[in-house]
Amino acid sequence: MGTKAADRLVETICRAGIRRIYAVAGDSLNEVNDAVRRAGTVEWVHMRHEESGAFAASAEAQLNGIACCAGSSGPGHVHLVNGLYDAQRSNASVLAIASTCATDEFGTQYFQETEPLKLFGDCSGYCQMAATPAQLARMLPAALQYAVHRKEVAVVGLPGDVAAAEAAETPGAPWLLPSESLCRPADGQLRELARMIGEAEKITLFCGIGARGAHAEVVRLAGTIKAPVAYSFKSKMEIQYDNPYEIGMTGLLGLPSAYASMHESDLLILLGTDFPYEAFLPCQCRIVQVDIRPERIGRRARVELGLAGDVGDTIRALLPMLGVRDDRGFLDRQLRRYREVREKMSAVAAKRGGEGRIAPEYAATLVDRIAADDAVFCVDTGMCCVWGARYLHATGRRRMLGSFNHGSMANALPMAIGAAFARPGQQIVALCGDGGLSMLLGDLATVVQYRLPVKIVVFNNRALGMVKLEMEVAGLPDSQTDLYNPDFAAVARAMGIPAFTADCPDDAERVLREAFATEGPVLVSVQTDPDALAMPPKVEFAQMAGFVRAMTKLILAGRGDEVIATARSNIKHLWGMI
Repeated sequence: MGTKAADRLVETICRAGIRRIYAVAGDSLNEVNDAVRRAGTVEWVHMRHEESGAFAASAEAQLNGIACCAGSSGPGHVHLVNGLYDAQRSNASVLAIASTCATDEFGTQYFQETEPLKLFGDCSGYCQMAATPAQLARMLPAALQYAVHRKEVAVVGLPGDVAAAEAAETPGAPWLLPSESLCRPADGQLRELARMIGEAEKITLFCGIGARGAHAEVVRLAGTIKAPVAYSFKSKMEIQYDNPYEIGMTGLLGLPSAYASMHESDLLILLGTDFPYEAFLPCQCRIVQVDIRPERIGRRARVELGLAGDVGDTIRALLPMLGVRDDRGFLDRQLRRYREVREKMSAVAAKRGGEGRIAPEYAATLVDRIAADDAVFCVDTGMCCVWGARYLHATGRRRMLGSFNHGSMANALPMAIGAAFARPGQQIVALCGDGGLSMLLGDLATVVQYRLPVKIVVFNNRALGMVKLEMEVAGLPDSQTDLYNPDFAAVARAMGIPAFTADCPDDAERVLREAFATEGPVLVSVQTDPDALAMPPKVEFAQMAGFVRAMTKLILAGRGDEVIATARSNIKHLWGMI
């Protein structure tokens, strides 16, 4: 018997640098599964849920460059969709194999039949169905090229009978062809930017994840033009460290210092950011945007000058056109403001909370202090993002992954699985919300099965904390946000994971240190304060009014004890509202 199409698939993805497929075995995927077994070059990672597999692949791709997940007919590949949406919006190079029913059953509403082209069209950049081995031979290298060079999801629909058929040859290149290039704006546009910098008195740089790899260039540019450097959550670990000009984040999770600097500037330079919250971007200053994807320029802010290019390449070409600025007045004012903000944040985190109500800010500072210098943090959406954004610090070797653009719950645990496979020599820390962990709890078994040394810290506030806050600032009393949780430590131990519970502030540091010193996987359930609020960098009157209305409604509904608890928990945040 000749080589099967499934064998050729495994050979091709292996040569592209893919070392594992995150999937659940079954029916139309069985030929691929068997090809993996026989080849021995690619590992089949047996997930408990395909959504987890897509999140894991997204994490691995963001850390190592490319990854792969797969789902079998109908329900199997439908489960991939949420994780693939996250990967697509994170610009993660993920190849997804959407296995489906045999080709002669197409269009008959066969058992588990779906239409992958329609299903995955909106969560991928490349999406094709291989109805013959010859098509697969051409589509697979094209999908890999697209995933790697466009940094997007590529989906290949693969019927079970095509995977079992004899492989065909392609007239094109059968393998991924990696390439490197320089990408910067034309000299004329760079001279225009240099002119605008020369005319401005107050300049702020705002960096996104597109500035990854350009840390030295950003710091040099800031020093040359005496500009404070703000950044998005996604780029915090890339920009914050060893940066004497950094002033923190802006956005819903950000700090007043970055918000104020950007709004007080007469020139704002956006570097590699597609920051989605236009409410936090100024509209009264001149704005320049540098992005390697020019179609993104100007869609969030009133950009006056758009420059298509890689951030590092662009800054290197720009610097010789600039003179060194001497006036540090604006920069020093922003740095002083940032120091004051950090002092207040430290004061907030020093309020440790009480029995069963540990302050999440305090818990996050402990994780930051205990975690390794090169830790990879995977943070759940919601309040975990807030505490990670504000209290985990960059070292130049740390990384942080999350569902920053798609905003999905339950991402932290499966991303930590992918990160653990991608970076076996580094410490992996999952900061899980109790709601998020509950969603994909079954993949704790995957952690045990593969002996992944993930440190799982559960911020157990018994509530959907961010949803609760969203309702309250909108003037609505929170409803259906309380969670009935199992004993997460007991669940972890039942699955074979050593586990701890921290419910007293006096014991929290000892418990976390003991947990982090435990070899292999470990889970710590930290009983945090369910009434802790996350204050945005700029509190609008409408938000304050909405919050007051919500508290009034709670009192009228006989829930005054909750209002009192909220007030007691958040007196420490009054500085953020002034």
